[in-house]
Amino acid sequence: MNSLSIVLPAKNEALALAELLPRLRAVQPAAEIIVVDDGSTDETPEICARHGVKCLTSPYSMGNGAAIKRGARVALGEILVFMDGDGQHDPIDVSRLVEKLEQGYDMAVGARDWESQAGVGRGLANTLYNWLASRMTGHVVADLTSGFRAVRAARFREFLHLLPNGFSYPTTSTMAFFRSAYPVAYVPIKAAQRIGKSHIKPLRDGPRFLLIIFKIATLYSPLKLFVPTSALFFVVGGLNYAWTFIHSDRLTNMSTLMWSAAVIVFLIGLVSEQITALTYRRDT
Repeated sequence: MNSLSIVLPAKNEALALAELLPRLRAVQPAAEIIVVDDGSTDETPEICARHGVKCLTSPYSMGNGAAIKRGARVALGEILVFMDGDGQHDPIDVSRLVEKLEQGYDMAVGARDWESQAGVGRGLANTLYNWLASRMTGHVVADLTSGFRAVRAARFREFLHLLPNGFSYPTTSTMAFFRSAYPVAYVPIKAAQRIGKSHIKPLRDGPRFLLIIFKIATLYSPLKLFVPTSALFFVVGGLNYAWTFIHSDRLTNMSTLMWSAAVIVFLIGLVSEQITALTYRRDT
């Protein structure tokens, strides 16, 4: 079996870590466990020291994604498991994710069911994200934003330069793996209610997550976004021309504007596709 490192980003999660770390150590005694303390002001370092766990401290908060990147850089294992430090994820599921990698997958993601969603709003938002991502990739994406996942370390480090410092590292890494044809599997899990207060604010982070979806769409396959948009402009221009031709027997500026926009959007898509291809040349 390949060596295993478990990385837990944590910001003021001392209460949850005090319960989680002994359970994690009990089920994965040989694993390297790394808590990346993202500028906590509580007893996170002391809790880690008490349980013999490596703790990477930061003088200030850099974000969840930044913590993941720092942990991935120092981890020694050939397989990395990322899980939240707030107690939502069950340590027993770590072995289920790792088993998927042993079957030939490069990434295994813990997919939450509806009952595990943190509220109706979050559940609906995640359903939308999963649908969009599935449409973009052509594969079923069961849980785009789940932070509980196992990856082959070498594969994951190829994309560290793409990962944002905020909460969207699961989205980015998932799309990057699909884009690079690295097999991704989903493992159904039950997620518990987090211990303590969530750091995600729906009003602030909801639009940000949606914006990230479109950013990732352009990064994954820009033409899948730009071609339908271009076609929409072209069809609207054609319908407007048909209407004005029937009623006033003329071609209006609006139709010309719509068709011009269709051509411009399509060309932008072509350029974006080339930029994306250049971005992924680093992977080869």
